[in-house]
Amino acid sequence: MSLPVRLASYLDDSPGVVRLAPFVLFLLLTLIAGHVAEVAACWLYLGKTLAGAGMLLVVMSRIPELRWTLSPHAVAVGTGCFVLWIALDGFYPPLDSLSGSSRPPWNPHSLFGGNAAMAWFFIGVRLLGSTLVVPMLEETAFRSALYRIAIRADFLKVPLRRFDWRAFLIVSAIFAVEHNRWLPGLLCGFAFQWLVLRRGHLGDAVGAHALTNLLLGLWVILRGQWQFW
Repeated sequence: MSLPVRLASYLDDSPGVVRLAPFVLFLLLTLIAGHVAEVAACWLYLGKTLAGAGMLLVVMSRIPELRWTLSPHAVAVGTGCFVLWIALDGFYPPLDSLSGSSRPPWNPHSLFGGNAAMAWFFIGVRLLGSTLVVPMLEETAFRSALYRIAIRADFLKVPLRRFDWRAFLIVSAIFAVEHNRWLPGLLCGFAFQWLVLRRGHLGDAVGAHALTNLLLGLWVILRGQWQFW
């Protein structure tokens, strides 16, 4: 049996790996980026975005609940989450402040100088990665896999529309601490999970998440508020 055939067979028999492995790889590369030089971190972001996108292409056909939709509810939630992210800033301590590990925000213009082409290249990479790749990775991991695993180990037998208070709170809390700005992260976790519970698939949550990240990215670029990235 050839390696591609063995890999396909393994993925067919491993629904948890299919839904979690792309996000875990992305997260590990994110953790590494926090311990390397700023220029290296920029290239690492490009690398993890390409790796995440590549893994999604491999596994997407095995995740039937993963799709893109943008209903009016998704637009409202995505826009509302963006507003929360901005409006709550300054009213709570970010995680890096609580842990004493805060560092200057990433600012490609300071790093590469003025309007350097490399600065705009990495800004574009960040905007595309956070809008197109991150929502699919995170919604698949949190809302499809972890939420249902928190209810039952054999998670594929749990309908996506099933509500469970414990899973709702636990997974939203994990989603919160994955983000430095944990309070809007928590509220967004609640909102995105509600969209999945409402429709029974990930489409609206992915669309809302992508819209939030797009609006936040444009805010960062236009207002120079790099702390949100």
